Amino acid sequence: MYKLLALDLDGTVLNSEHKISPRLKETIQSLSKEVLVVIVTGRHHTAAQPYYNELGLSTPIICCNGTYVYDYLSKSVLSQNSISKKNARKFITLAEQFCLKKVMYVKDTMTYSQDQSIAYMEALQEWALSFPQANRPSIRQISSFQEELETTPYIWKFVVEGEDREVEQFASLPFIKQQFIGEKSWSNRIDFSCTGNSKGNRLSLFIKDYDIQAEQVVAIGDNHNDISMIEFAGLGIAMLNADSSVKQSANQLCPTDNDDHHGLARLIEGIFKL
Repeated sequence: MYKLLALDLDGTVLNSEHKISPRLKETIQSLSKEVLVVIVTGRHHTAAQPYYNELGLSTPIICCNGTYVYDYLSKSVLSQNSISKKNARKFITLAEQFCLKKVMYVKDTMTYSQDQSIAYMEALQEWALSFPQANRPSIRQISSFQEELETTPYIWKFVVEGEDREVEQFASLPFIKQQFIGEKSWSNRIDFSCTGNSKGNRLSLFIKDYDIQAEQVVAIGDNHNDISMIEFAGLGIAMLNADSSVKQSANQLCPTDNDDHHGLARLIEGIFKL
């Protein structure tokens, strides 16, 4: 019955140490020989690649909360809904007025300012350095966001971070609400991509190329950005550690949290009768 498994990474496939357990990896690898297994993540494709390689997948990946589909095999963008340079310029100017820290995801790299200390990006950069150069996520500090966006064909998304009040006021600006969709990724941090993007919307477009119907899709996630694909799928599953609103959107709960990958593996094996 089910022909595709859509999997979130952080908080779902990855445990709290950002690793995939051997049991879950074996299950996903076995399943990928029978049905399509697609990673659907908020991450940039370079930050997801080490896990994609570890799982041995060959399917394209849906990145930045549905902003684009990337094919590692051909090293190409298959479809996308990126931020226009005009809107990106105005976004940067407004974010600076609100004194917000900024991260900008562009075609092949994630960028943040040389003049700002962003703890989670510094931790991500340290993590990236643990991989060989050929498999290393691309993260760069830059001197000017305005100059950087002029040299790239794609601006995938922005992440802003700051005091709660400033972040909320910024997100409430008419221009931001009209041109961007914002999804909270931390208490004082919001990811902004082009309006219309979501994991569920991109997944609905993706399956058309494979002649798969929504009722033939299983989607598993744990965060607010997963709600759209959980609701879209014929069988939407929320992790036990998910927020209550995510759980309410699901048809079923994984009986264990993301640190018990035996439980998630058993769930997948049962659904797909492995």
